[in-house]
Amino acid sequence: MRVVKAEISRWVKRAKYCAPSAILVSEPHEPARRTLEQELGIIGTAENAEVALKAAIILVAVKPGVLLPMLGTIAPALERKLVISLAAGVRLQNMEKVAAAHFMRAMTNTPSAVCRAATALARGGRTTKSELSIARELFSAIGAVVEVTEDQIDAVTALSGSGPAFVYTVIEALARGGEKMGLAWDVALTLSTQTVLGAATLATESKLSPEELRKMVVTPGGTTAAGLDAMEKRKTSEGLIAAVEAATIRGQEMAKENR
Repeated sequence: MRVVKAEISRWVKRAKYCAPSAILVSEPHEPARRTLEQELGIIGTAENAEVALKAAIILVAVKPGVLLPMLGTIAPALERKLVISLAAGVRLQNMEKVAAAHFMRAMTNTPSAVCRAATALARGGRTTKSELSIARELFSAIGAVVEVTEDQIDAVTALSGSGPAFVYTVIEALARGGEKMGLAWDVALTLSTQTVLGAATLATESKLSPEELRKMVVTPGGTTAAGLDAMEKRKTSEGLIAAVEAATIRGQEMAKENR
């Protein structure tokens, strides 16, 4: 899972967390930088060091393999500043070896673009209570926030970071099923997408367990029961569990690769 600079800028603006003019983004590619400035009204720069010097809260969204070298180039400007990394697979202790910043990790996901993110925060050894509150406030503006220990962050990466891709696969499969049974593709996709959205919203607002919600739909011997039986025979649940497990293991491998 990755969140790029443009997405971060858009969700901060959409959430109205702060004025666009208060957002400073480092983007070396000039056309992309100009687009961000014109579309969002933010301030752009080609220099990471400028952000490090001027920003009070620094969000770092780069590929894991370049995170530590990049931090090393701006380390003097990061001292005692709150730096929140969105990179998967790079441990806090390794970042803390590179710079004297107050590092945290945040694992969010692409629904942040519509302020429906699922974000987990992991504090570092230097994180203060005030900084944790600031991070919670920032990410709460775009969705739900939980706090986890860093040894749990790989599971979060797999579940909520990679999870949207798994859900999109479910949406597509449901739509394909509707199409197979005679619906036009656009009709099936609309119904499938709205069904998943509605089910998720009901699960969030009702506070009922998935089992309780499922029982509200199932009638013994009815259509839902027949569908769930088919899913069980094809081990649909086991496949989704295996997807989260595989993604978690890959996150753990990445942590070993980025020391």
